Amino acid sequence: MKEFLLVCVAGAAGTGVRFALSGGAGMLFGTRFPYGTIAVNVMGSFLISAVSYAGTLNNSIDPTLRVVLTTGFLGGFTTYSAFNHETVVSLQQGLWGRALANLGVTVLGCLGAGFAGTATARRLLGV
Repeated sequence: MKEFLLVCVAGAAGTGVRFALSGGAGMLFGTRFPYGTIAVNVMGSFLISAVSYAGTLNNSIDPTLRVVLTTGFLGGFTTYSAFNHETVVSLQQGLWGRALANLGVTVLGCLGAGFAGTATARRLLGV
């Protein structure tokens, strides 16, 4: 139960940092291009890979801390980091088919879901 609560608190913190960073990037660079989202996704991908590598390769990060950082903080910070890590691991293991399937299904699935969500909201709201 303690680990669960730590993951929840860390997730909330990650979400707050993401909100602040994305908003700050929008104020600094404008909102015509998703600079904040890209910055969050790139940083999150870097951090989850670094933490996971350090934590699983030689146990230099306590397993509970690793889960709190990856699933909690970085999960709240960006879900892209988990997607990226899973794809990188598949590629490192030579599982090209799995990596490409993950890439295709995620990108096309999320795009499709985004269009579907917009269409559903428009229909429900009558606009």
